[in-house]
Amino acid sequence: MANILIVDDDPAVQITIRLLLERAGHHVTVAGDGRKGLALFEASQFDLLFLDIFMPGMDGLETMRHIRAQQPAIPIIVISGRSITPEAYAEPDFLKMATKLGAVASLQKPFRPDALLAAVDGCLKSAPSPSAPQPDAGSRSR
Repeated sequence: MANILIVDDDPAVQITIRLLLERAGHHVTVAGDGRKGLALFEASQFDLLFLDIFMPGMDGLETMRHIRAQQPAIPIIVISGRSITPEAYAEPDFLKMATKLGAVASLQKPFRPDALLAAVDGCLKSAPSPSAPQPDAGSRSR
């Protein structure tokens, strides 16, 4: 069971992700914008974060920058409902940009439940466990 933070300004997306994750046995905390998400992140220990890229105030990319400065190894999944059309006149591919800036995975809204759960499982399996005992610099194993 992982402790997961969802940062998204859309209540319908919050509820959807929360239900999927809770049914899979995870503990979920929700924030409606980047500033609240960052405050929750600083106050608690999370195993995984979901960040919406486009939110009022502090967007997901800015939130991710602050989180990466504090905890570089935490897995982050970015989500966005913006178009990812490859046409020359289309806006940039923000999901791809976010993965280059440090997100481990990305999901385009609307996403399938199995895709979300597969992304979560993949991130959690590849992440170092924060609860695993860390060897002391001065201790030696015998």
